[in-house]
Amino acid sequence: MIFPWQTDDWNRLQQLRAHWPHALLLHGQAGIGKLRFAQHLAQGLLCEAALPDGQPCGKCAACTWFTQGNHPDYRIVLPEALAAEAGFTGGAAEEKAEKAEKADADDGGKKARTPSKEIKIEQVRALLDFCGVGSHRGGVRVVVLYPAEALNVAAANALLKTLEEPPAGVVFLLVSARIDRLLPTIISRCRQWPMTMPSPEAATGWLKQQGVADAPGLLAEAGGAPLAALALASDENRPLRDWTLKQLAAGANCDAFACGETLQKLPVPLVLGWLQRWMYDLLAQSTVGAASTPRYFPAASAALARCASQADANAFARFMRLVTRQRAVENHPLNARLVFEELFLGYRDLFVQ
Repeated sequence: MIFPWQTDDWNRLQQLRAHWPHALLLHGQAGIGKLRFAQHLAQGLLCEAALPDGQPCGKCAACTWFTQGNHPDYRIVLPEALAAEAGFTGGAAEEKAEKAEKADADDGGKKARTPSKEIKIEQVRALLDFCGVGSHRGGVRVVVLYPAEALNVAAANALLKTLEEPPAGVVFLLVSARIDRLLPTIISRCRQWPMTMPSPEAATGWLKQQGVADAPGLLAEAGGAPLAALALASDENRPLRDWTLKQLAAGANCDAFACGETLQKLPVPLVLGWLQRWMYDLLAQSTVGAASTPRYFPAASAALARCASQADANAFARFMRLVTRQRAVENHPLNARLVFEELFLGYRDLFVQ
């Protein structure tokens, strides 16, 4: 099933049924359920007794095979690291799709050293064999690529050739949280579909149904993405996140070397995410003042206001350039401890008058 906030997207997509595009690019913020939506859409396209609104029946042979992860006309392509973490073995049921979406929601998750975080050219080439074989059930064949921005250069170019000359009867569903990282040529050959962000009321209500205690606070920290908020509720790194926020709240008294020592085993993208969210709220407090409610950390409004009053406005730009530079190489740091020490020393310099 799709999530409650995706009903409108589903209904509007059914208008494309008469002339379904060979490639559909579903894009939007991480943690709103795009992968699960794509999975459900793939099942609906493969269902042999689809309901009038395009929903899969869940009872036919095609739906049974899809749920079991072995439909012969379906393929999902994931980076090795994400596939291993989410438990994919070739096909994918909805529960696995939700796990993968939550795993990617905060640009963090557990660091996988050996499995690749990219979609490789070998995986795309394997699709050529799949696309070259006729449908086993006489219908369409469906390919899901997630996340599409994980395509490396060679894989993206190989996929581009396939999209330029799409095989008959094959539907590509590309899912991306960072459409800006896709080749413009790939984007131009897809029908773009921006996924709707859930309203705060809908997202909060759903989180409460999942048993999340501080639904509004977690939803704010997750940028309004409910699956990301659900992942935060059970995040094993929560104590370190709270400790890091206390260090940031200390302003000039932030212990940069303690931060490097304490956080060095965490994934760099995860800590950068915390830092960027804090800086967003801090900048808003500096420019708007008390009239601004922190977007990500409303519970830390007092600390943010105090830090904003002490920070050097001219130093903001320099520090944000440092953060952006680290973001560009976040998956390939030479030494996480040194990265964190440099970042928190730079943050502390914001308060040097």
